[in-house]
Amino acid sequence: MELSLSPTPHRVPSTIPYLNSARLSTKATLGFSSHFHSIGLQHHQQRCCSIPVSKRPQRPSSIRACTGVGAAGSDRPLVERLLDLKDACWRFLRPHTIRGTALGSFALVARALIEHTNLIKWSLLFKAFSGLFALICGNGYIVGINQIYDISIDKVNKPYLPIAAGDLSVQSAWFLVIFFAVAGLLIVGFNFGPFILSLYTLGLFLGTIYSVPPFRMKRFPVAAFLIIATVRGFLLNFGVYYATRAALGLAFEWSSPVVFITTFVTFFALVIAITKDLPDVEGDRKYQISTFATKLGVRNIAFLGSGILLMNYIVSVLAAVYMPQDFRSWLLIPAHMTFAISLIYQARVLEQANYTKDAISGFYRFIWNLFYAEYAIFPFI
Repeated sequence: MELSLSPTPHRVPSTIPYLNSARLSTKATLGFSSHFHSIGLQHHQQRCCSIPVSKRPQRPSSIRACTGVGAAGSDRPLVERLLDLKDACWRFLRPHTIRGTALGSFALVARALIEHTNLIKWSLLFKAFSGLFALICGNGYIVGINQIYDISIDKVNKPYLPIAAGDLSVQSAWFLVIFFAVAGLLIVGFNFGPFILSLYTLGLFLGTIYSVPPFRMKRFPVAAFLIIATVRGFLLNFGVYYATRAALGLAFEWSSPVVFITTFVTFFALVIAITKDLPDVEGDRKYQISTFATKLGVRNIAFLGSGILLMNYIVSVLAAVYMPQDFRSWLLIPAHMTFAISLIYQARVLEQANYTKDAISGFYRFIWNLFYAEYAIFPFI
């Protein structure tokens, strides 16, 4: 679950979470979307990842995906229109957040299974994948509701996102987020019991008050990053590990590696929460959105985020040194030293580039890559 609880010539690659912020295309307008626009559904969106990549070429007579029929697209092949639909919906899910959620889930499940290999059963496979789908639904709901209430600012900061770009109507977006919420709640309720259902509901609630008026906690920097850290850090890691042990017939019990990854990722989520606004300073200032980046400056926030991550890596190395019985020092120490050196190098590159928008975007992409890397090594530490 994310807020954002994991990157064709004309379609966005599913392996790249970062899209071109200067996408140009000729689009047909649709009545329902225009109706929502006219009644004032222009809001601000969670700035999770605005990393530009190569521009997607314009298609002739392109239509808005997921919005029904349009005169300009009526003569286009059905297959091409379906590809447009898939492309818009995939961008709506914010792929980099899906990747983080999926990697986190796989890593925690793998860790629980490694600790109890004698309890592995093929019958648990369906439950595991249903849980993953529920997490992706929760992630989709949170990032989706944020985009619905962020249209105006996205046209400045992230014009490639499907609603801001006109590739997805507000009506279709509402359909998707309602589907994600209902499907996720039903899956968790029928498969994982009341406690996990309460955690899942809490995550959806926090994601809602983050974006939706009158709460819109994203307006307040401290509340915003605490929500992101809680959902992506504590709820995801604790919830997945708890559910996996329950599925194996075990009572919940903290282990040193799980305490480590939960704490580590919670602090890492703080870094993501404060650095996600770095590429969006222009739009935030235009729409008077208060963030740490607009208050303290891009350079200061980049240094603050790097400093928190470096402390994370130093503590990880110390944990391996002083707790060799709980961790594999031969992996934990060199891996985190490598991550730390890479972070210092990227921070220096950003400084030398004088904090241009492209350099900031590259730095933020690198932060997410470090996030993925931590989950990749976790089952083996």
